[in-house]
Amino acid sequence: MTMSQQCALVAKEANGILGCIKKSVASRSREVILPLYSALVRPHLEYCVQFWAPQFKKDRQLLERVQQKATKMIKGLEHLSYDERLRDLGLFSLEKKRLRGDLINAYKYLKGGCQEDGAGLFSVVPSDRTRGNGHKLEYKFPPKREEELLYCESGRAPEQAAQRGVESSSLETFKTCLDKFLCNLL
Repeated sequence: MTMSQQCALVAKEANGILGCIKKSVASRSREVILPLYSALVRPHLEYCVQFWAPQFKKDRQLLERVQQKATKMIKGLEHLSYDERLRDLGLFSLEKKRLRGDLINAYKYLKGGCQEDGAGLFSVVPSDRTRGNGHKLEYKFPPKREEELLYCESGRAPEQAAQRGVESSSLETFKTCLDKFLCNLL
């Protein structure tokens, strides 16, 4: 199965669940729709996304349209743009949500808090070889697996994490700083 096929399958499943919510729930209030979306639909859009992350813009847009439909279902927000609806609901776009997860994992790698398989794919470069904050990850891809891991979450964002608050004293502080940064990111 290609990544595009995976994205289409996920979007179809999520749209089906969203359709069931729309047909079976009379209320369109934020208090009803948002928890149903968060519990029943969004997990389909995010499950294992680090491994099948959409590579193409058309795939990312396909997944994002599901969330756009869900936010448009909420009474009083129909007339707002998608970005305004997300801001009003306190949500991130799916793209920002993936980036957030990537950066949190990169932070864990840098701070040594990641014990998962694959954590040995990176090492912290000695500070005399970097500019800026002294935290930089060096990739240690085995030659045969590099292609397999090209689109894996750890291959997308570690260098951005080094530039965005790795000096934080804890993971929770890092997440707070990251959320503030992502809220202002266009």
